[in-house]
Amino acid sequence: MRLLLAEDDASLGADLQARLREHGYAVDWVRDGDEAAWLGAEKVHDLVVLDIGLPGKNGLSVLREWRDQGLDLPVLLLTARDAWFEKVEGFEAGADDYLAKPFHLEELVARLRALSRRVTEHPADLMQSNARLALDEDRQQALIEGRPVKLTGTEFRLLRYFVHHAGHVLSKSRLADHLYELDDDRDPNVIEAYVTRLRRKLGREWIETRRGQGYVFHRAPDGQS
Repeated sequence: MRLLLAEDDASLGADLQARLREHGYAVDWVRDGDEAAWLGAEKVHDLVVLDIGLPGKNGLSVLREWRDQGLDLPVLLLTARDAWFEKVEGFEAGADDYLAKPFHLEELVARLRALSRRVTEHPADLMQSNARLALDEDRQQALIEGRPVKLTGTEFRLLRYFVHHAGHVLSKSRLADHLYELDDDRDPNVIEAYVTRLRRKLGREWIETRRGQGYVFHRAPDGQS
């Protein structure tokens, strides 16, 4: 999944970008509100971590602008302020969650996972270790009938995106948009190679090819749902 991080503190931003990458996110980091507003409007991000105190447009202004444009990006606000009325202001501006600084990275990651489950069609059964196929987010691997299957970082990001959009036809270009960061070289045809690798590791039945359209991940391949 691709995440937009808007944080003007250079030390905190660099640390968050590095550590969120370790947790399997492609992270585009920007340091001012104007660039955040522009990138968010591109509609290629699955989650946003937005600091309120950005230079240029502040975080609340950026968030109100997105909501006025009808953008439903899931947004977690970061702020150094923690008063109740400031949280209310953030939620009324359209925030989905709110986290005060300082915070532990583990709490941020847990909130992002919960947020992504709420706003996508993530099937809860694929989170359970006794499911036929389950995601192990902590180890960034898959479980096939309880058996761990090691995945590379890109394979894990691809499988996680499939799982969050089970049943949908996903084109190669859409998958590339959500797997890679802004400055990455991206070739949609590489997606085909990663799908082939996932099929070898998980079994062919999970990912259906729709010729000329893309791929469909089936949460219950026997029932094609």
